[in-house]
Amino acid sequence: MSFLDVKDLKIHFPTDDGLVKSVDGLSFGVERGKTLGIVGESGSGKSVTSLGILGLHKGGRARLSGEIWLDGEELIGASTEHVRSLRGKKMAMIFQDPLSSMHPYYTVGQQIIEAYRIHNDVSKQVARKHAVDMLGRVGIPEPARRVDSYPHEFSGGMRQRAMIAMALSCDPELLIADEPTTALDVTVQAQILDLMRDLQREFNSALIIITHDLGVVAELSDDILVMYGGKCVEYGSAEDVFYRPEHPYTWGLLGSMPRLDREPTERLLPIKGSPPSLINVPPGCAFHPRCPYAERTGDKATTEVPALAETEGGHLVRCHMSREERRGLWENEIKPVLETQ
Repeated sequence: MSFLDVKDLKIHFPTDDGLVKSVDGLSFGVERGKTLGIVGESGSGKSVTSLGILGLHKGGRARLSGEIWLDGEELIGASTEHVRSLRGKKMAMIFQDPLSSMHPYYTVGQQIIEAYRIHNDVSKQVARKHAVDMLGRVGIPEPARRVDSYPHEFSGGMRQRAMIAMALSCDPELLIADEPTTALDVTVQAQILDLMRDLQREFNSALIIITHDLGVVAELSDDILVMYGGKCVEYGSAEDVFYRPEHPYTWGLLGSMPRLDREPTERLLPIKGSPPSLINVPPGCAFHPRCPYAERTGDKATTEVPALAETEGGHLVRCHMSREERRGLWENEIKPVLETQ
């Protein structure tokens, strides 16, 4: 069993318009010291998954089923109080928008101090020193002075660093980063990703990075899970997903990713259409209305939900096309086009 094991996780929300199947049967695992990248367009269920792991849907309207095992403890059946006690020390999250995730009325230092003292029986002076150390560690200049600043007094990149300092203040064993570099310029993005890699090595934590940008997970992730319509459509090592992808949706994501390692000669290749409504997910393969290869499988694409099947060595794909057909398309049609971008 991995340090984090998620098995057949379903998170559904009843609404007046119908049942929103945000996460619909998701399974994955993450070991200590390893990084899992969860990739997909907005609305694919990525953030809902992360909030479910942290127990932040409990007490709401969400219907959760399946299993979430963290270091041998099952969390879905655990009490709200117990899961709350694990947040901070055992698991922590870097939220997508640090300005709305941090309290505007309290200084950054006060918020880190509070998070630290909940799990550690120390004085305010000791906790303050720890907050200053953490801010310095994440690269905030003059941490002894900036510890008394309010969130709105920080730039976007500095707020993201402060959010990381808060999340890491109690040395969590599982760290979830939800779109950690959104709205940051490219230079700051690179610094934040380098920082997360260094801190993960230092703490040997399990790390989940949630993003719509394959470029963000390219270097950091050991494994990649591609989500579409609340389900996993491809799962494998970073090498498999980048260099031997087998799902048409993954091909689309790769085609729409800017490349900086070569001179661009063609326009990016966007995925046609829009992500599905999670209330009315298309029948059969959820991707079939946007898939240029749906007709190759006859009626299967519109009537049968494809199984998540292993191709080799832990590489899983949810597609009706045969493995040989997918490999042939990748080698002869998709890969040559991507290599000219």
